Amino acid sequence: MIQLHRRAKQSDISPLTARPRPLAVTAEEDLLDDLLRLAAAAGTDLDVEHEPGPARSKWAAAPLVVVGEDQAEGLAYLAPTRRRDVYLVGRVNDDTSVWQRGVALGAEHVLFFPDDETWLADRLADAAEGDNRDALVVGVVGGRGGAGASVLATALAVVACRRELSAMLVDLDPLGGGLDLVLGAEHSTGLRWPDLADSRGRLSARALQTELPGRHGLAVLSWDRGDLLTVPPESAQVVMAAARRGWDLVVLDLPRTRDFATEEAVSSCSAVLLVVPAEVRAVAAASRVAAALTTVAGDVRVVSRGPSSSGLEGSEVATALGLPLAVDMAAERRLADQLERGDTPGMNERGPLALACNQLLDDLLFDHQVKAA
Repeated sequence: MIQLHRRAKQSDISPLTARPRPLAVTAEEDLLDDLLRLAAAAGTDLDVEHEPGPARSKWAAAPLVVVGEDQAEGLAYLAPTRRRDVYLVGRVNDDTSVWQRGVALGAEHVLFFPDDETWLADRLADAAEGDNRDALVVGVVGGRGGAGASVLATALAVVACRRELSAMLVDLDPLGGGLDLVLGAEHSTGLRWPDLADSRGRLSARALQTELPGRHGLAVLSWDRGDLLTVPPESAQVVMAAARRGWDLVVLDLPRTRDFATEEAVSSCSAVLLVVPAEVRAVAAASRVAAALTTVAGDVRVVSRGPSSSGLEGSEVATALGLPLAVDMAAERRLADQLERGDTPGMNERGPLALACNQLLDDLLFDHQVKAA
């Protein structure tokens, strides 16, 4: 498990809300010592009961229950409500009676230490952070250079925060100039991609949330101004897993070119938004990007951006690309000047950009809830 060290920074991101503690039921001191050690490594505390009676009253509310073999028979006799995330810890792997007690108890898994310690530590960490939290992950990519993908990605996250959703903005384009600049957080201290390039195993969502710089209520993971231009796919996978556990919405600013880390991120997206100016040459360029995206992403939608000097409609842009139209977005006046001043896009609630983002969020969140149901 990866632990991040605290450092001073300017951030307005609040920690994840506290959850009920996992429940451990055992009177064996050696086993309890092992469980307390694993819980500490996972960044959580245990609610400990030594007998079945008191444990039964806490059974349903606990996010996870670990039962020692010494208490399995007594708990099974009390017949607590059947539930998920009940784990029985046995002493001897080839003892068939352990598995019989697990069946009687309704345990989801039977574990043996030390072989299963790492697995249980991960489950304890998931329970502490909220394993059932599964963010809506949205990728945004430009059909050509200067299409406005970074602006849309930032505005989408900003508008989500205004709707009281927790949002994380992830910059996966090392040559894009830095999303922290678009957000106006370039001077905020905190983690950037080079700090996470060696991430392996499991990254704590709580630690990531605490360490990332942020502004306007959202967290941003961007690049620094150093020489690192790639992130190993294993690291991208670890970071994305933590992001999905820690936020309601994760917005990815994707590069048009693909590497293994980008493919890993794209494959985790619920939907990818392809931003295409309503111009003939932009549509031609976007067709190559779309062909590459659809081999990895299952849901790619077009965001057509006006105005169009050639009279192209958003529906025509989407039809030419063979993709559904997500939204036809009008131009926002003085947007270039606002960006040059360092103003964050999407802050004008009545502007075309914010209105388009609200429409996108309505559709994306609805589809995400339907899939989760």
